[in-house]
Amino acid sequence: MKLIVQKFGGTSVKDKDRIFNVAKIITDTYKEGNNVIAVVSAQGDTTDDLIAKAEEINPNASKREMDMLLSTGEQISASLLAMAIESMGFPVISLSGRQAGFVTDSNYSRARIKKLEPERMEKELDKRRIVIVTGFQGLNKYDDVTTLGRGGSDTSAVAIAASMHADLCQIYTDVDGVYTADPRIVPSAQKLSEISFDEMLELASCGAQVLHNRSVEMAKKYNVNLEVCSSLERVPGTKVKEVTKMEKLLIKGVAKDDDVVRIAVIGIPDRPGIAFRLFSLLATKKINVDIILQSIGRDGTKDISFTIPTDMRHTALELLNDNLDTLGAHRIEVDDDVTKVSIVGAGMQTNAGVAAKMFEALFEADINIQMISTSEIKISVLIEKANGVKAMNALSEAFID
Repeated sequence: MKLIVQKFGGTSVKDKDRIFNVAKIITDTYKEGNNVIAVVSAQGDTTDDLIAKAEEINPNASKREMDMLLSTGEQISASLLAMAIESMGFPVISLSGRQAGFVTDSNYSRARIKKLEPERMEKELDKRRIVIVTGFQGLNKYDDVTTLGRGGSDTSAVAIAASMHADLCQIYTDVDGVYTADPRIVPSAQKLSEISFDEMLELASCGAQVLHNRSVEMAKKYNVNLEVCSSLERVPGTKVKEVTKMEKLLIKGVAKDDDVVRIAVIGIPDRPGIAFRLFSLLATKKINVDIILQSIGRDGTKDISFTIPTDMRHTALELLNDNLDTLGAHRIEVDDDVTKVSIVGAGMQTNAGVAAKMFEALFEADINIQMISTSEIKISVLIEKANGVKAMNALSEAFID
C-alpha cells in the first residue's frame, strides 16, 4: 500500500466549495488504495488578517505570542477539511503539528524542524484513517507552539514525506505546475514538465512562490518524489527531481522578489576585519543577507551595501544604528523601493554570454541595475521596484519565448 502526502495551500481551502473540492481529491486518492496524509495551510488571507488583528492590539507583540496566534489558522483549515471528509463517509482525523510529532528549535516565527516523531500518524494510518495535519507549525523544548515562517506548510509536507518514506509528495496550489515565470505577470510563461531540485531551489529563493525554498532543500536532501500540481484542474503537474531530461531551454525560469530591502553602511574604515565585524553582528540576530556590494576604498573609508528580507528591516536598522560607533561608520542608508529579478538555469554553467544577454535585455528595456549577484545556475540583479514586471517580461522574451 502506497503512502501519498498531499499539501493544500490557502487558496485551495479558502471557502466551502474549495474545501469540498480538496476533500474529493483526497478521498479519490484514498479510494485508489493509498494511505493519505494531507497537510493544510490557513484559509485564504487568514494569516494576514490575524497579523492585522495583532497590530491593532500590540504592534510590538513578541514573536512567541504571534506564533500562538498564527498557528490557529491552520487548525481551522484542518478541522473543517476533516469535517468535510467525515460528511462524505470516510474515516478521518485532524492533528495539530504538535500531535503529528513536529519538534522544532525555539526561533519563534522562523523555527526549523529538529525532528519528527511520526508514531501518532502511523497509528492512525494503521486504522486506515485519512490524516489531516496542520502545516507551518510545531512544538519546541519549552512546549511552546512555534511556526516555520511563510510557506512553512510546504516544508511540513516534505518533512512528513521524508520521515515516513512516502511514495509521493504532491504540493497542490492554484496553478497547475511550475512555470518559467509567474503567468499572472508574464502571459507568455511556459509550464515545465520537470525541473531539477537545484533549479527549483534557486527559483524559490529568488521569489518564485510556487514552493518554499526550505521544502526544496529538504526534498533534495532526502530525495523526496515531489510534484507540483493544481487543486483546481486535474492535469499533470511539474515533477521536481534530482536529474531532468535534456531540454532546449537554457534558462528554466525568471523570478521576481519584492520582499527585499537594500541597506548601505556608509563610510566604514577601509581595513581588514570590518566586513567580518559587520556581518557577524547581523548574524547574531539571524538576519539573512543576500546580495552584497563593497565599494573601492577612498580616503581610508569604504561603503558596503547588502539586501535583507523586508521583515528583518526594523531589527537590522536598530542593530546597526546601535553599533554605529563600533563599526566606525558615518551613517546607515535604507532603500525599500527595490526588487530582485533573477534568471535561473543549469544550462548557463556551460554557455558563455548569458550575463551579457541578460544585461542587454535590461538595457534595451531602459532598466538600470543597482547590484548584481551570481552563482553557477543563477544571476540576480537589484533594480527599482517599479521596473520589476517590465524586467521579467524583457528577460522572458530574451531567454524563453
